[in-house]
Amino acid sequence: MKAVPLPPALFTLNRARLVKKLPPRSLAALNANDIMPTNGDGTLGFWQNADLFYLTGIHQEETILLLAPDAFDPNQREILFLRAPNENLKIWEGHKLTKAQATAISGIQNIRWTSEFPAVFRSLMCELENIFLNANEHQRTDSVVESRDARFVADTLKKFPLHRYHRLAPVMHELRTVKSPFEIEVIQAACELTGKGLERVCRFVKPGVNEAEVEAEFAHEFIRHKGVFAYPPIIASGANNNILHYDQNDQPCRKGDLLLLDVAASLGNFMSDLTRTIPVSGKFTRRQKQVYNAVLRVFRAQIAALVPGKTTKDLRLECEERTAKECVDLGLLKMAEVKKQKPDAPAVRKFFMHGVSHPIGLDVHDVTYNHFKIQPGWVLSVEPAIYLPDEGFGVRLENTVLVTENGPRDLMAQIPIEADAIEALMNRR
Repeated sequence: MKAVPLPPALFTLNRARLVKKLPPRSLAALNANDIMPTNGDGTLGFWQNADLFYLTGIHQEETILLLAPDAFDPNQREILFLRAPNENLKIWEGHKLTKAQATAISGIQNIRWTSEFPAVFRSLMCELENIFLNANEHQRTDSVVESRDARFVADTLKKFPLHRYHRLAPVMHELRTVKSPFEIEVIQAACELTGKGLERVCRFVKPGVNEAEVEAEFAHEFIRHKGVFAYPPIIASGANNNILHYDQNDQPCRKGDLLLLDVAASLGNFMSDLTRTIPVSGKFTRRQKQVYNAVLRVFRAQIAALVPGKTTKDLRLECEERTAKECVDLGLLKMAEVKKQKPDAPAVRKFFMHGVSHPIGLDVHDVTYNHFKIQPGWVLSVEPAIYLPDEGFGVRLENTVLVTENGPRDLMAQIPIEADAIEALMNRR
């Protein structure tokens, strides 16, 4: 992840929001992610723990944050621990943050080296009672890889078995779903970069280009602006449109086919999410446009439906109902099938089988729980679709949308989505 300067006030605000939710005599501890291995002595690029980044803005391995708002010593109420820089690290790995630099990024005044952590942590544990430890509780994950936080939890419980322990994740989920103006500004910038990538690709795509070349065009546009892919890109031509998480990205784009592009940029650790389905030849066929416009109508209605008080399950049920009506009009379903359907097995799921909205933030599928109700400040995807494997294509459309007290605000409204606009863009080569 390439660093994009963010104001320390963002992270100071986030810590203050967390501290307000902690009971008296609390201590919260968060760890950086591990650097993951590949094979031999290889490693993957470092990706910071989103909760730690949310509270500090620090993008460095082996970092630890302790928050103890009721600590007797005022200097121990916010402490950030970092790897100590040395000449060997500088030669082999490059620059490591100084204490002054870490303070400038995070707004935390008390910066210590990790060698000091055991003694400081024990001192605070002896003083405090309610211990909040972190874990990845994303409701759709089932990771078999033991994280640094998981090892820390096990070690802490072994050494200090008599404290009152709490899950930090539910608190962080509640905080992270509501975005501050600082966060919305960065997400908006990521959305704008995504739009630049799409415009570049629409001018590039023509019969005979390979999915891999299309991916490379996005990469060129994102990386030159210090962005990265927010998630592994889906560049799916022809029948590949119907594979929800297609990742092969190496097939030729043929005349008459549609090309589904589920690709978006990330800037400064904040994500965006976009999908467009474009005609390889620069013009939709009559049938393709019929299906495209049906999905677009559902898309427009779903954006309007993003109001506080609903759950993401509510949005899915609404989307299924709207999509079913479109499928009847397209001749894909009969009204009798819709009327006879079971509540837990809607007939439309043959053509639309996934959710329509998920939170977006420091993760592209940002943290939440199904029972959370949407509030102003949430940023959500809107991604209806109709998949037609028997006809050899599918259509999915998606934008990143902010929920406000005055109605939804499409953060990608400037990116072409109407069929005519897509065709016009593609023919301005």
